[in-house]
Amino acid sequence: MKAAVIVFPGSNCDRDLAVALERITGSAPRMVWHGDAALPDGLDLIAVPGGFSYGDYLRSGHGGAVADHARRARRSRTRRRGAGVCNGFQVLTEAGLLPGALMRNAGLKFVCRDVHLTVENADTAFTSAYVRGQAIRIPVAHHDGNYFADEATLNRLEGDGRVVFRYRDNPNGSQRDIAGIINETGNVLGLMPHPERLCEPAQGGSDGRGLFESLLKSLH
Repeated sequence: MKAAVIVFPGSNCDRDLAVALERITGSAPRMVWHGDAALPDGLDLIAVPGGFSYGDYLRSGHGGAVADHARRARRSRTRRRGAGVCNGFQVLTEAGLLPGALMRNAGLKFVCRDVHLTVENADTAFTSAYVRGQAIRIPVAHHDGNYFADEATLNRLEGDGRVVFRYRDNPNGSQRDIAGIINETGNVLGLMPHPERLCEPAQGGSDGRGLFESLLKSLH
């Protein structure tokens, strides 16, 4: 799998994501600076990592959303797979690639701990290595992870099977316990927890591994 990890000023999970991709797919991703003139040719996956793009100035993810590669992706509506984790999820919503917004946590505190999720849809390019209804454990680390959308959008996400991960112990007040969603065509995922931080036994667990294995499987 040929992947690229987009790096912004303030990214701090880009190397974690790159290591997970290399360990599981067997191929090191390209680290692409947000201002580079072009993306590498033939990419299968564009990954937007966690952190604080542009220091989360104005609001979380906004700076990253108006950066060059995000603007190009928004214009092209690329058919490549795209995944945004934590701040990457915020970037994707700010860029209009996913609906809704990530707001300040309901408790107004930074949350950093393992949480438990339910796999709501195992029939996607990002979840096929899981089983629907499966409970998994993944770490979170965020201050603005409270997913919000209007009722019509929430109902559409639910009806279309686009809610792919749901919190079992909601750490941030997200509506309908939503932890991860996909776009209409199913090729873009936004996920607040960090699967790259729990994908091999040395990290204390491997529940995040299924996401990367699913991506690899989807290309064959």
